[in-house]
Amino acid sequence: MERKSRMTSRGNSLVEAHGLKQPDGIVNADIVVKTKELTPENIMNMPATFERNETVRIEAFSDGVFAIAITLLVLGITVPKANELGEGVSLGSMLIKLWPHYLAFVTSFITIFAKWVNHHRIFSFIQRTDHTFLYWNGLLLLFITIMPFPTSLLAEYLLHPEATAAGAVFAGTYAATAFAFKGLWHHASKNGRLLAQNVDDREIRQITMQYRYAPLMYLAAFALSFVSVGLSVGLCLCLSVVFAVKGWPMLRSAVLSFPSFTRKR
Repeated sequence: MERKSRMTSRGNSLVEAHGLKQPDGIVNADIVVKTKELTPENIMNMPATFERNETVRIEAFSDGVFAIAITLLVLGITVPKANELGEGVSLGSMLIKLWPHYLAFVTSFITIFAKWVNHHRIFSFIQRTDHTFLYWNGLLLLFITIMPFPTSLLAEYLLHPEATAAGAVFAGTYAATAFAFKGLWHHASKNGRLLAQNVDDREIRQITMQYRYAPLMYLAAFALSFVSVGLSVGLCLCLSVVFAVKGWPMLRSAVLSFPSFTRKR
């Protein structure tokens, strides 16, 4: 009798804990039968969907930062004032004179978009997170949010004698962003600590190779800015386009169904 009382008490606790009681006070017996007590063993055997959810907030937050940064770029293009139009000066000619702003805007837009594409790409492989990974991602987002500043700086000084300094800041920001991306991927992929189990190793090697050489190429663009700002900006633009279209992950169907993971944590 005492045992039955304990079982009844335990059942009521489970009902209240899991919210299984209906508004009319009737409990769904099927749900109670299928509900397991949350023991350490059950927690360890949770489906991989819970692990996948670890990255959802990071991706959502990062997407918001990318969206804001790419939107702020257009603020660097100012509308010509009506009182600036003098005799023999048309609005069309004023708009043409803004071409450095257009060039800087397009370059940075493609770059941020390419960074977002690559960010989305690597998260197709990343299944878990840790604190170090969060800080690497935060460092990357720091450089992404800074990017509208060197863009406006380059647009303003591209035809100025101080163009070299502006070009160096512009290319230097791109190089710093590339190093942050490399650090993010290196931490996630080392020994597969944060990766899904059934990803194609060829994809992992391809991404690793890309991030191995990308920072060096952007450093070359940084050095080139002291020789020719135009060539430096052009190289940054070309690198962004190349990295934006450089392959795409081909996850196997098993990964898409969020299987369990046995890689080293």
